[in-house]
Amino acid sequence: MRQIHILTLFPHLFDYFNHSILGRAQKKGLVQFFIHDLRNYSTDKHKSVDDQPYGGGAGMVLKVDVLVSAVRDLKEKFKIEHVVLMSPRGKTFSHSIAQNLSNLNSWLIICGRYEGLDERAIQMVVDQEISLGDYVITGGELASQVVADAALRLIPGVVGNSESPQFDSFANGLLEYPHYTRPAEFEGKKVPEILLNGNHEEIKKWRDSESLKLTLKNRPDLVEKFLKKQK
Repeated sequence: MRQIHILTLFPHLFDYFNHSILGRAQKKGLVQFFIHDLRNYSTDKHKSVDDQPYGGGAGMVLKVDVLVSAVRDLKEKFKIEHVVLMSPRGKTFSHSIAQNLSNLNSWLIICGRYEGLDERAIQMVVDQEISLGDYVITGGELASQVVADAALRLIPGVVGNSESPQFDSFANGLLEYPHYTRPAEFEGKKVPEILLNGNHEEIKKWRDSESLKLTLKNRPDLVEKFLKKQK
């Protein structure tokens, strides 16, 4: 069973894990989530976890002593193998990173907040910084759920159809082909005839072609990487 730990100031934001695919994965005994409140590791009566930055500037910074104490305690109790920090300065999240995380038995995601973490905490207890992209959101809670979802759906048995993750966008380096379902025609728009003829070899060729077309249109950078791998 995979164990995913989340260290956050807002534990109530993680009900998402209890529904749909990840909810069923928990019931199957494939995945277990642990949501930890960072304030439980504060040592003062106000349960403070942040302070003003040295050198001045806007915002507050999460304290090194609280963070290091929390991560060390959780690593010892749960045998955590890897610690991730959600941060806009991290490496951009990708399918390959999700694959690597999916192979871990127990890992922890720290949800950044405010102006970020004291740099010493990052140096002392963080193994990997991950960003969702070139933008900033209020905190790492939403981002951590995206990362956990993307990684855990790659574990065998989590997704109902075991073949689904194999054909997702990015699984082979390209975007996924278009999908259609009933009705075969709607307001004059028809499902491509090739998908209705039952010829699986021709359908695969069509899907490969459409996948390449979509990637060229929306993510030409991926096509360049894909072609380099084919050489």
